[in-house]
Amino acid sequence: MLRTLAAPRLARLAVVVPFAALLAAACEHTAIGPPTAGQLLAITVTPNPVTLNTGGPQQFVAVGTDVNGAVVPVTPTPLTWSAVAGGGTINSGSGVFTAGATVGTFTGTVRACNGTGLTCGFATVTVSNLAVGPPLGTAATYGILAGASVTCASPPGTINADVGVSPGTATTGFGPGLCTITGATHLGDAIAAQAQVDLTATYNALVAYTCTTAIVADLGGTTITPGVYCSGSSVGVTGTLTLDGQGNANALFVIKAGSTLTTAGPNGNIALINGTQAKNVWWQVTSSATLGTGTTFRGNIVALQTITLAGTDTMIGRALARNGSVSLSATNNSITLP
Repeated sequence: MLRTLAAPRLARLAVVVPFAALLAAACEHTAIGPPTAGQLLAITVTPNPVTLNTGGPQQFVAVGTDVNGAVVPVTPTPLTWSAVAGGGTINSGSGVFTAGATVGTFTGTVRACNGTGLTCGFATVTVSNLAVGPPLGTAATYGILAGASVTCASPPGTINADVGVSPGTATTGFGPGLCTITGATHLGDAIAAQAQVDLTATYNALVAYTCTTAIVADLGGTTITPGVYCSGSSVGVTGTLTLDGQGNANALFVIKAGSTLTTAGPNGNIALINGTQAKNVWWQVTSSATLGTGTTFRGNIVALQTITLAGTDTMIGRALARNGSVSLSATNNSITLP
């Protein structure tokens, strides 16, 4: 015999059904009690945060962990990516994000969720309109470019690039049995003069970059991510400074010194990780730069005054001095273009 449910019982069922759905969602990790070891509790998205140039790509990675922090599979599948707060677009299956044209910081925009959509991880993206460094123009082929002179005080030493001086005309310590220049040499000629014009434009472009982070202490022993770092006075590197590109081969680092740049060799080194390239690292120095003995240096030094390599320094980059001299003051210095 069919029975008709009275209105009060229907009302009770209407409450029970959504409650059951909520209970099932709450019990995603385990049927009874809190999550246990081996069951997905959280999803972590890396890199986080990350800075990208407009239009720049970034591969994100999602890792599941359990209640003890151990890595576990992200279940149920599939893992789904989305961009929930703007800043660009993302491939829902692969996690490749492409930055948009709007500059700004998009907090928690990259989201990775498991198959139920109930366990998710997030990452923040900052979109910048900075190009990958300022254009060097004709100065790009120079390992050393100076305004006054270039000196190799004690051979051997090798410049694996062009060397130029303008408006000065002098190099000292280069030649057979002395220090070596593998590229062309331009001393006080029209080619060197044009390179200095282009170097001045590069210097001014770096000065114009807006700071994103203030430098408040010696950078040695620290790790920094892409951005524009500024000090109103000197910048020191005592110990290893690590530049973390966060998986972006176009990651841009600009370090601006209000006066001098000094590395304390043999431990004042620049290390590049996670995609950082020396060609995208720029050191704008308002006064002079000195690399201590035994420094391993990465990046382009663009100084208003002088640049000195103390000895046994290895530089992947450029030593570009607008007004002063560049000096290799002891043996076994080398400069190679990035």
